[in-house]
Amino acid sequence: MGAVEVGSAAGGGEPPRVTEDQTGFGHGWISGVLSTVLGAIGLGGVFCLLFPERLTTASLREMYPVPLLRGLIHFVLLASFTCGWISIVLRRSKRLGLAGIGMTTVAVLLGGWEVPIEGPVGDTGYLGLDWFLLNLLILALLFVPLERLFARIREQEIFRAGWRTDLAHFFVSHLLVQLSVFLTLLPAKTFFSWAVSRRVQEIVAAQPDPLQFVEIVLAADLTEYWVHRLFHRAPWLWRFHAIHHSAERLDWLAASRLHLVDIAVTRGLTFVPLYLLGFANGPVFAYLVFVSFHAIFIHANVRFNFGRLEKLIATPRFHHWHHAAEERAIDKNFAVHLPVLDRLFGTYLLPGRDWPGLYGIAGNPVPENYLAHMAYPFQRRKAA
Repeated sequence: MGAVEVGSAAGGGEPPRVTEDQTGFGHGWISGVLSTVLGAIGLGGVFCLLFPERLTTASLREMYPVPLLRGLIHFVLLASFTCGWISIVLRRSKRLGLAGIGMTTVAVLLGGWEVPIEGPVGDTGYLGLDWFLLNLLILALLFVPLERLFARIREQEIFRAGWRTDLAHFFVSHLLVQLSVFLTLLPAKTFFSWAVSRRVQEIVAAQPDPLQFVEIVLAADLTEYWVHRLFHRAPWLWRFHAIHHSAERLDWLAASRLHLVDIAVTRGLTFVPLYLLGFANGPVFAYLVFVSFHAIFIHANVRFNFGRLEKLIATPRFHHWHHAAEERAIDKNFAVHLPVLDRLFGTYLLPGRDWPGLYGIAGNPVPENYLAHMAYPFQRRKAA
């Protein structure tokens, strides 16, 4: 919370002056941030309508309910404009409000939500701007209220230290969705195609979808457990994974703090058993949706107590202990979904009802900047 400067007590002094660092409700900062963020999302949505071939995800284009998306862009731009004016009225500095209104104005001048999409959209190289915008909007609408209502660390603000760095990670990893998919499929198809058994794949794909989903979770998490553990044990791999553990505040956005090499290796190797076993598309898609939300939820700043369920599926408390900077928590809780794997392999830690008191890496060796994160693993002396 910002400070309020108060005049001399004698004679009452001057009236309180609101300083520009106040971020609480009623000072125009929240509405200004909302205006800026929504304005950027709305403008990005308009660009997706203008350049669908280059900015939208090819595999999702046919699935989009276009009228609904146009209505969503309309609502986002209207909300940005409204919040911008509220911020201008309430806040001494007009920068946030003007930034939001400015982006909204540009979006409307470009055609707004009514931009026509003419002719068929070709399947070429693209950036997943649509994927980034939809994920940011949906996840923020879900997790920000959740973390405000059920916060474990109540004093932790939405825009806590390091949020810009984590947003940059979120932006790049979602924008490069085509590259991510390519790197995920590459190891399996390049190095393991010889091991494919059509008969085995036919048997696996013929199973009921719910059973396949359970098998996918088990196969993926078993693989990811050992890949994750290797990233902690091999010094040259730890340099990349240290980026993820450098977060000193955990919330839904911190889940995206990952080096691109970490993402490529982990996802690529995790996909290998799914490729070899030949699961049907439906259960695989269901797993991708599940892991997209669950992996973020276990990083969230929430205080939920799941009781006995904590032994069956990974919860925020379970994974927070993996990020703890306490000695007893080092190299514990490697599983992403199934804590039974850590119990089986001797790396399980979930003490009573306690939560960690400290996160990050001792000594804070990782710099707090996205580009520095990408360079850090290659700086041998600092990484050591």
